[in-house]
Parts: sequence; structure tokens; C-alpha cells
Amino acid sequence: MVRVRGVLDGVSDAFVLLEDGKPVAQARGDLVVPWWSFGKTVIAATALRLVEQGRLSLDDGRDGSTLRQLLTHEAGLGDYGGLPAYHRAVAGGDAPWTRDEMRARARADRPVFGPGEGWAYSNIGYLAARERIEQAYGGDLGDAARALVLAALDVEGARLARTADDLDGVRMGSAQGYDPAWVYHGLFVGPLLAAAEVLDGLFGPSSPLSEASQALMLKRLELPEHNRPPWALAAYGLGLMCPTTTQGWTAAGHTGGGPGSVVAVYRRTDGPRRAAAAFSLGDDQTPVERRVLDLLADGPP
Repeated sequence: MVRVRGVLDGVSDAFVLLEDGKPVAQARGDLVVPWWSFGKTVIAATALRLVEQGRLSLDDGRDGSTLRQLLTHEAGLGDYGGLPAYHRAVAGGDAPWTRDEMRARARADRPVFGPGEGWAYSNIGYLAARERIEQAYGGDLGDAARALVLAALDVEGARLARTADDLDGVRMGSAQGYDPAWVYHGLFVGPLLAAAEVLDGLFGPSSPLSEASQALMLKRLELPEHNRPPWALAAYGLGLMCPTTTQGWTAAGHTGGGPGSVVAVYRRTDGPRRAAAAFSLGDDQTPVERRVLDLLADGPP
């Protein structure tokens, strides 16, 4: 294994590249970081495992939307991420709002569109998916994800952070003292290497998911209105961002960001079996996405 050492300077110096399931290059791959919205991929995989076991249904309607629509952001639910009051409260170190207060502030009872009639990124939708998972599993999301996905992939060190104490030892940058309850659908944390291993393993030869479930996650809805560098064409699957690159191949994974840091975890859907992850302090997602894109395209640096 080639190990590339770097200093975490807030650009994109923590990264890892896997080829055929093995790490071939990394800098600070052992760094324990918040996975932010890459946790949506873990949530989606956990839900699909329960669907495969007959404990959940993708298409039974409940509260006006199906689990499939929640996981693909097609349920018509709004989001709390755009609320100035939310960001002020987080920055001020306030106690997290209750779920009911958050829903009220975000006007979650006023759909953006009818279920299945559009696309709108929604953390509130993933909170609803979390609640269905916990009801079907009979326990906490973290326990469900550990039993059904993380342990099945033999991934160590990843966990759901439930309290501020659970973030001890996690590289949070300027967000020290952050309360993970502000991430209502759940904040997973773990080594950057583990994030790449999760994504690679979900689509590898020993995946805990059936081929049908993998295909569901990778089924793309193209969203050209959300195009932005470094991607040529934005698209979303089920728990996955699936953009097309300027070179014409497709990546699948997720970018995430929160107070103090950003992360990107992607794999190629064709060509060499490669998965990569990058982490940065700050709030600019573009450098970590470019680092991952370069690693997936070119291989070890």
C-alpha cells in the first residue's frame, strides 16, 4: 500500500483510495470524521436490508408518502437546512429543537409538491425514513445500521453519534461542542477509510444487499438544474448522488457538509473498481469532490 502523508490544512489533504477493495493510497485515512450526508447512503442500505427481510415495504404509503419516495427525495417534503434560525441556533450552541418544533419551523406539513411529482432534497424526508427503520427494526438506527450493514461489511469504527460526548475524538474543526442531535436523520461518524469501505462493500462481491437492491440504489434521476462543478450532470439515486463526470463516466456516493467540515465519498460505476473518500475542514465541497474525482479517474497519486 502506498501511503501519502499530508498536513490537514483545510483544503483536501485527508483522503483514501481503494482499488478492488484494498487501500492503495491514503493520507490520514485513519482520521475519525463526521460523515454528514454520506450517512444517507448508510440509512438507505439499512432500509433496503429490512425490505429484503420483509420487515419494511418500499411502496406502502404512510403519512402521504412511501419509503421509496423518502429515500429518493421525491416525497415532496421541505427541509430545515435553509432556515436562518436553524443555522443561528447551531452556531450559538443552543440545545437542538425537538422534532416537533423543527417540523413546525420548517413547515413540514406544507408539501413542496405532491408525492412523486418532483424532486427536492430533504433531511426531513430522511428523518421520516429513520423513524420507519427504527419502528421496523425495534431499536435505534445506530443499532440497526450496525447489525444489518456495518457488521455485515466487517467495517470497524463507524457508529451513530447520539450525544456531544459521542464526538470525542472526532475531527470537528470549528464545530467543537456540536450536538449531533441537530442532524435529525442521524449523524454517522468514523474513520475516513471506513466510509470508503462501506461504499465499496455495498457494491462489491460480498455485498449484504441483493443485486436488485443495488440496482435500486443506482437507478438515476437526472437533475440538470442542479449541475455544478466538478460534475457535468447531476443525478440522484436511492441514497446516492450519481453524477456524470466531464470524462463521461458516472460516480456514485454522497457529498456531505456541516459546521466546520465537508466530506465526499464516491465510487466508479464502470471501469476499474475504485472507491475514494476525502475530508476537509471548512465549508467548500468542491475541493474534496475534485480530489475524489481525480483519484477515481487516475488511480494512486
